[in-house]
Amino acid sequence: CFMETKKTEVGSMKPGNYIVLDDAACKVTDIQISRPGKHGHAKVRMTAVGLIDSKKRIVVMPGHDQVDVPIIGKKTAQVLSISGDVANVMDSETYETFDLKIPEELKGEVTEGVNVLYWTILNDKVMKQVKA
Repeated sequence: CFMETKKTEVGSMKPGNYIVLDDAACKVTDIQISRPGKHGHAKVRMTAVGLIDSKKRIVVMPGHDQVDVPIIGKKTAQVLSISGDVANVMDSETYETFDLKIPEELKGEVTEGVNVLYWTILNDKVMKQVKA
């Protein structure tokens, strides 16, 4: 599968950044960097939580290692219909229709006809907010 990512050095990551671990887009929640010894390299211990599966992943790697960072596309869609906690939406530019899970914090705000902001991250689409 083709995924849009860019490479970045793990030592430059901060909490709140996004990273690809196990082919899943994750949000970094915690980073600890151990200072190197005389001949060693700094080690980075990073905790990240999957954006889609909410699974916690912990990795330890040298600070100069390159990691994949997902490129996030921010797009707008209109809600066509709602069934349970899933909204059927139409992308405002491509007119493609698809289902988006309605996040807990947006329930009650997402109604038919509203526009929502969604992100495309790797192969996933995530609803982020209702546009006023």
